[in-house]
Amino acid sequence: MPCGLLAAHVPPYCAASLGRWLLPLRIDAGWPDRKTVNRGRTPRMPQPNQPPSRRAIIAGGSMGGLYAALCLRRAGWSVDVYERSPIPLVGRGAGIVTHPEMREGMARLGIDASRDFGVPIETRCVLARDGREIARRPYPQIATSWNRLFAMLREALGDAAYHLGREITGVNEAEGAVTVRFADGRSETADLLVAADGFRSSLRAHVCPGVEPTYAGYVAWRGMIDERFASPALSPDLFACFAFVLPPAEQFLAYPVAGPGNDLRVGHRCWNIVWYRPADETTELPRLLTDNTGKRHEVSIPPPLISKAVLADLRRAIADLLPPQVQAAMAHLDQPLLQPIYDFATPRMATRRIALIGDAAFVVRPHVGAGVTKAAEDAAALAEALGAEPDVPAALAAFEARRKPMGDLFVARARHLGAHLKRFYANEAERLAAARNADPMYAMSETAQLDFLREMPQFAT
Repeated sequence: MPCGLLAAHVPPYCAASLGRWLLPLRIDAGWPDRKTVNRGRTPRMPQPNQPPSRRAIIAGGSMGGLYAALCLRRAGWSVDVYERSPIPLVGRGAGIVTHPEMREGMARLGIDASRDFGVPIETRCVLARDGREIARRPYPQIATSWNRLFAMLREALGDAAYHLGREITGVNEAEGAVTVRFADGRSETADLLVAADGFRSSLRAHVCPGVEPTYAGYVAWRGMIDERFASPALSPDLFACFAFVLPPAEQFLAYPVAGPGNDLRVGHRCWNIVWYRPADETTELPRLLTDNTGKRHEVSIPPPLISKAVLADLRRAIADLLPPQVQAAMAHLDQPLLQPIYDFATPRMATRRIALIGDAAFVVRPHVGAGVTKAAEDAAALAEALGAEPDVPAALAAFEARRKPMGDLFVARARHLGAHLKRFYANEAERLAAARNADPMYAMSETAQLDFLREMPQFAT
């Protein structure tokens, strides 16, 4: 699939979740007390020490569900993953910034991420509107693609435990088990149900009824540009950077990822772009989500249906706000994807037999760049809690006590980083915070990194 074709054939709920790696606490609510972040360290993976006598049903076959299945199976559980989509979750094209914690977790699962995992990035830079580089700093990272990471996890799990086209429509939680009902009329019973069904989770209501993700006030335009088309406009040095452009109340960023087929060769990669732009919920957002036929879409709109008028506005904004070399590269963005940004912090992560992980529990705005890492560590912590405590309800209580403060911290951190993405500020404190976030050095230093966690004693131990 060409780099520019993003999730065109994926059902709307799949495209909306964009690999389920997205996003709250009020902006003025402050940060969670770091003392409450219970053991933020990376969970240790329990070793298999018992026969697979306990069974887990995992709802959701994307990243979080695969991590949960692999962690629990390694801990001795029998697992089955049920994905509601009838077609394979491939072709989404999203770029992912990785962290050492993610790669270490994969190694504990026996997955080798040391070779052909992604594109090494050594530096970050900021461009002015006229194309000049105005800031630069070293920050080594590896950028991979959603497809590459998903394929590695999917291969590790195998086919026998992975079931497409199985939508869970009902749940009955009993004293010693949990039973799920599927849309096709069948049912399954297990010791544990893991809800890893993403930011639009249908199972969240069984754990915390009446709470849903909240619109953050801005959208992200996303896309991939083939290196063959981007490179004439971009210098090799710029293409290799994690690049930022900072128009007023907006943020554009781009970095290289593997091309189709996980091609890492120079000239065959893609330039992954993300552009955050304010969009009022009552006026602008409905217009963005209305297609050429006048139909209003909820939450997301399939890329091929984005209206011609909206795309024309996007092209004008590119010409008005982005540097010349970025404009030239963006001319080859054939089919951008529109992602309204939402966030959410669950008041609970578990009942007696149901656990929420990943975006089903905490929808974190993308600025932290750790949605997949967070889901992986949720899964590892769940497996560790179940390995340490044979009583499932007690284990889930321990899991929630450990991971909920960390999820709250991620949500607050992302809100903090996105606080400037609005056209109007309620008070002077908001205006000053926005000025700080728009500072080039601050944007480079704080976006898509986990240093803020590594500096915490709870995380380092």
